Amino acid sequence: MRKIIVLSLLLIVSLSYGQSGFYDLSATTIDGETYSFEQLKGKKVLIVNVASKCGLTRQYEDLEVLYKMYGANNFTMIGFPANNFNKQEPGTDEEIKEFCTSNYGVTFQMMSKISVKGDDMHPVYQWLTQKGKNGFKDSEVKWNFQKYLIGENGQLFEVFSPRTSPLAEEITNYLK
Repeated sequence: MRKIIVLSLLLIVSLSYGQSGFYDLSATTIDGETYSFEQLKGKKVLIVNVASKCGLTRQYEDLEVLYKMYGANNFTMIGFPANNFNKQEPGTDEEIKEFCTSNYGVTFQMMSKISVKGDDMHPVYQWLTQKGKNGFKDSEVKWNFQKYLIGENGQLFEVFSPRTSPLAEEITNYLK
């Protein structure tokens, strides 16, 4: 009986002080609404930090193609505008939304502009980049359009270079 009590207390303490999971996170949409990641349970998720004035901005086109190809198959995508790299995302949320929809027909979920590195790094990116939080590996956001693939169980599956095409085989094979 004593072992059961001790194990129960250890479990309670570890749950109280343990790492937060992917589904505990939330962010603000580009339209100003709170978006709980709990609604992503059971889905594969691709998270990408995006910018409108980057040499890689044309990836919006392939991101939208990927979303349309697999969006009905328990997959979703979230774009996080960020101005961390050479100030390549200077616009307001309204300007970013207009740019994405008019130039690339973006229909996947876009979030409000955040910081993906530094002292003001958004909690979603803290989780994505810190092994102590995501349980998979440490990473650093190297540039705009870095991709993070989350499995249906809320675990970080893989991190892809900004230069990796959204339609790369290593991404599409996982989504099939």
